[in-house]
Order: sequence, then structure tokens, then C-alpha cells
Amino acid sequence: MSNLHLIDHPLVKHKLTLLRSKFTDVHTFRELMQELSLFLAYEATRTMPCEETICETPMTKTSGYLISSKLIAIIPILRAGLGMVEGLLKFMPMAKVGHIGLFRDHETLKPVQYYCKLPEGIANLEVFVIDPMLATGGSVAKAIDIIKQQGAKKIRFLSIISCPEGIKTLSEAHPDVEIYTCVVDDHLNKDGYILPGLGDAGDRLYGTK
Repeated sequence: MSNLHLIDHPLVKHKLTLLRSKFTDVHTFRELMQELSLFLAYEATRTMPCEETICETPMTKTSGYLISSKLIAIIPILRAGLGMVEGLLKFMPMAKVGHIGLFRDHETLKPVQYYCKLPEGIANLEVFVIDPMLATGGSVAKAIDIIKQQGAKKIRFLSIISCPEGIKTLSEAHPDVEIYTCVVDDHLNKDGYILPGLGDAGDRLYGTK
């Protein structure tokens, strides 16, 4: 699949194994999620345009390149997406941050919006939508619908763990969106959880059930 980018790095595999473990405590889980988010941000910004500039070293002047992080927006899908924000901000500290809140209707199984606050001028920004789990893909597709309605055109989606069902749903709904993930797991179970996965990312981030 041309829009899927798999971050296949030994350190990613190592940290992902620790993240999955049911014995990993809340504090360590949060740190690992932020570290894995850094790897995703590194790869997702690989194709971003740079502007040439002049850099003055202690010795002389030389040419250099800069990415304007003021033109970047990070949009986590609440609540689990919040666990990735700090990792991306360490990489892009001047990025703007918006939030989209969605829940799944138990009868229709479709995502319902309950909150949305996006940066001004999002139509002109490079947008990074983040959620640690790409499961059914419905919520992510809905979030990107909302963002596109505000005029955004350059959108990338970052997740730590994905599955074939979610990738298929998102790719069919938004074939123009690049997907970056650390691993593609086997499948969803009947309750919509990724297997082998890591359980509920939000509960493990915040110590809730």
C-alpha cells in the first residue's frame, strides 16, 4: 500500500515490546509512548519542504536549511492521542496543537463528535493527526473529515499500532492521507480491540479502567 509507512527500526521494536507488556507501569508506558512518537515524527517529516538560509558558525558563514514548525499543527484524537503530543512537541516545539473528541455510539457503532478545537488558519498548515491505535479506523476517518471541512489539505496520520482493518478503512476514506505506524498487527477481535495489541491505550496511559 503506497500510503503506508512502517517504521521498522530495532529501537522501535524494542520499545514497542516494552509498551505492549502488561507488566509495564503507567509512568513507563507514558515515556515509551512519547519516545515512539518521536520516531514517528522523524519519519513523517522526512518529505517536508525546507527553506535555505544562512547560518553563521563560530568560524564562518555557511548555507543551511530550516523547517518552519510554526506551519505545523498536531491534532490528537482524545483521549489516548494526548499521550503522543509531548513526544511530537519535543521534535516540533513551536507546532500548534488542536484537539478532536470522539466517542463510539454503542447502537450504531459510528463515531460521534463531542469536542473540536482546531488552530486558526489550519488550511495553510501541515497537519499531523495522532492516535496510538488505528483499530476500526472509523474515528480517525471521522476526525480527518472534520479537519478537511476546515480546509486542511496536507494531512498525515501517525499511530503506534495499526491493524489491516483500520488501514483499509482509513485508506478508502482518505487515500490522500499518508499513514505512519510502528507495526501492523494481526486483526481486530469481536470487541474491536487490536490483537495482539496492548489493551486499551487510554486506560494504560491514565491508570483507569
